[in-house]
Amino acid sequence: MADPFTHGYPFNPSYGYSLADLRAVAAPPEPDGFDLFWRDRHQRALSVDPEPAPSKSAASHPDWTILDIRFRSTGGFELGGWLCAPKRGPVKRGLVIGHGYGGRDAPDLDFPVEDAVLLFPCLRGLSRSAKPPISTDPNWHVLHDIDDRDAYIIGGCVDDVWVSVTVLLQLYPWLDGHIGYSGISLGGGVGSFALAFDPRLTRGQIEVPTFGAQPLRLSLPSIGSAQGLQVYAADHPNVADTLTYFDAASAARHIAQPTLCAVALFDPAVAPPCQFAIANSLQNDHEIFILKAGHFDYPEAQEEHGRLRDTIGRFFGDL
Repeated sequence: MADPFTHGYPFNPSYGYSLADLRAVAAPPEPDGFDLFWRDRHQRALSVDPEPAPSKSAASHPDWTILDIRFRSTGGFELGGWLCAPKRGPVKRGLVIGHGYGGRDAPDLDFPVEDAVLLFPCLRGLSRSAKPPISTDPNWHVLHDIDDRDAYIIGGCVDDVWVSVTVLLQLYPWLDGHIGYSGISLGGGVGSFALAFDPRLTRGQIEVPTFGAQPLRLSLPSIGSAQGLQVYAADHPNVADTLTYFDAASAARHIAQPTLCAVALFDPAVAPPCQFAIANSLQNDHEIFILKAGHFDYPEAQEEHGRLRDTIGRFFGDL
């Protein structure tokens, strides 16, 4: 498949894959103990009392009450973020909303839901949850403690999503059974693990998700965090032992909830074959939304993302 866009990358961000090729990409085999590793992490995350501390925010909006929030995650890591509730009408559902590797400077109050409380946590080491010596640079953040499977920061980021669910249930206990997750890029990959092992999340939406098909991710030229990982792995091949437990395509096999997965045909930061490996691994009730490109500005982007936004609104209408 030829490049569909003019660009300045020294590689083809569609990698020569046709749509049929992409639909055929499979997840690599799971390592022994994959399921047990993640279920044990989940149980540890459930034992955390996050002690959420909402406070008045300097931000304001005509339709939303915006609160700053801080809470504890696993290992005593303190997270920051925003908690947003509608000013009118009852709260009938809740959403944890993840972010990409660019972090988050503000809550996304154009999210297409009503009657919902929205929790926007910043994952550990990023934005409002920055903490030295963890780098906020994606190329380095993705490497933090990668030589220790149990300490690897991506596992901690998954914990942060699970603890965020606990925060919503502590503050809004009547939302039990009506909490969903939405995440893009980094948040999409992390969300694959979060959904796979936490039945408290009843619907999930992931967009251009990372961490899929790790052997491919290490081999296909990319920008951003994938490039940082490739450079490190070239001199530290043992990281493959860790990454086999952090393959979002393997996790997707375990997702039982209805899931909406948006994947791109062209993406310089998250290689499309790696995205499709996740989408192709979904076993149960799921929808696939195909974008022309991810992590790239293109003429149809606004129209396509408008349609995706409408699809997300419909999808979470049943939450």
